[in-house]
Amino acid sequence: MSISSADYVEAIREAIDRVGTTQGDLVGRAADLLTATLRAGGVIQAFGCGHSEALAMEIAGRAGGLVPTNKIALRDIVLYGGQPASALTDPELERTPSVAHRLYELAPIKPDDVFIIASNSGVNGAVVEMAQLVKQRGHALIAITSLTHSARVESRHESGLKLTDLADVVLDNGAPYGDATLDYGTGAVGAVSSITAALLAQQIVTEVVARLLDLGETPPVYLSDNVPGGREHNKQLEARYAGRIRRSA
Repeated sequence: MSISSADYVEAIREAIDRVGTTQGDLVGRAADLLTATLRAGGVIQAFGCGHSEALAMEIAGRAGGLVPTNKIALRDIVLYGGQPASALTDPELERTPSVAHRLYELAPIKPDDVFIIASNSGVNGAVVEMAQLVKQRGHALIAITSLTHSARVESRHESGLKLTDLADVVLDNGAPYGDATLDYGTGAVGAVSSITAALLAQQIVTEVVARLLDLGETPPVYLSDNVPGGREHNKQLEARYAGRIRRSA
């Protein structure tokens, strides 16, 4: 069976078109939640394990993005929690529910913060436990996941719940079961979830900024550090959220 990079480009184009045209109302609902949070002085907390961490990086601390954002990652148990670096080599870490509690404790979270959690499958222990914890603590929760994949796998959490069962807004990243798009007979290649999740993240941010502008407010948006005055602009905005946001690798 023949496959090519051109086939992948076509598959990505189709996925982007599908996600971009079917998730608009839900993107708007997510943007409403985030806008309300920012106007109340809250911060957007973004979390994802494995490759879904790319979504958290897309949300928190990048040029053109919102300043009041914070990334939560598994490595926080080392960077902020005193665990040895070897803890991150445990292949079961993202399937361990208890790690979610430690991550929540270590993060600079306040009651008015909102969460965005990304997981292609939406079934691993740490992700589901974090979602449960977030809702128990009264936060709004936006999920970015593959509805197709999640529907075909069992939850790995003792509750039997999935990320989709707990979120206030669920955005479908349009990824197929297994994530990869091009079947070559004995497997598949060409994952899409990171790309479409990034698309959804940028759509949400754009809608939040549009809402703030409509309200006559100046959006707290990062400039690139690599343009004149960018670093100074960013530091001035970050100072408003001192102790609320972390910028680490």
